Amino acid sequence: MVFTISNEQIVAMGNILNDKTKPLNERFRALFTLKNIKEAKSVEQIIKCFDDPSSLLKHELAYVLGQMQLDEAIPKLIEVLKDTKQEAMVRHEAGEALGAIGNSSVIPVLEEYSKDPVVEVAETCQIALNKINYSKTGNDEQYLNDNYQTVDPAPPSGLKDINELTRILLDENETLFNRYRAMFNLRNIKSNDSALALSKGLKASSALFRHEIAFVLGQLKEEITASALEENLADPNENEMVRHECAEALGAIASPYCWEVLKKYVKDEARVVRESCLVALDICEHENNGEFQYANGLSQIISS
Repeated sequence: MVFTISNEQIVAMGNILNDKTKPLNERFRALFTLKNIKEAKSVEQIIKCFDDPSSLLKHELAYVLGQMQLDEAIPKLIEVLKDTKQEAMVRHEAGEALGAIGNSSVIPVLEEYSKDPVVEVAETCQIALNKINYSKTGNDEQYLNDNYQTVDPAPPSGLKDINELTRILLDENETLFNRYRAMFNLRNIKSNDSALALSKGLKASSALFRHEIAFVLGQLKEEITASALEENLADPNENEMVRHECAEALGAIASPYCWEVLKKYVKDEARVVRESCLVALDICEHENNGEFQYANGLSQIISS
């Protein structure tokens, strides 16, 4: 859903987003409000925030810009992708966002960074290239998933057999793009069996893939996967990008069990994990009381 709001209200949201003195959860709400105001003015407010010290927030800025699919965001996303001083999770998300926007003008940049020495960045750019090239076949609509209100980095494969999809999902010899396609198909099946199959992907060798599995499990919101998500969150040797996504998935599931798990890690040594757990607890609270939908709704702060 797209909302039309005055420029003054957009700037007010941008001021909240860019105010480093405000709690992170309040800034996240402002960000997702701007996401639903699909206008260049919103993009302008979001890109101002890339100087923030929080890698979690910057990663989320890039994600939102990709979901908005406005070409105005492309120059900033390219800048972030190229900036080797940025954290890997931020650069990765910028690459994925360029794929989500889908403008073929970014193909040379994605080709260059598909060979990046940071493996998560390289793999992301490879998948983004696959997405843009696949979209040229006229199947771009398959990326727009109305059930989850997301632009996915790969289309579902169309297969129905969970065993075959699981085989592809876990096959390290398959391309990541094909494994992503199996992943999104399993998500769309939305059953206990498909959710449990997806959770097996949390043991894959690619940190990027594990992170995307956690994201999809957060979309499904099936408590049957909570223990698997907790296992990766609890592992101090796990990639921080993966731990972050596991925390947010637990927040989306929003069960009492998930609440207790998240509380354990709000003082984790890794900043991105601490911040993710705080945001996830906020998501968890609002999932339970219905006051605010992070992905889909306008926050009450828009009228304050």
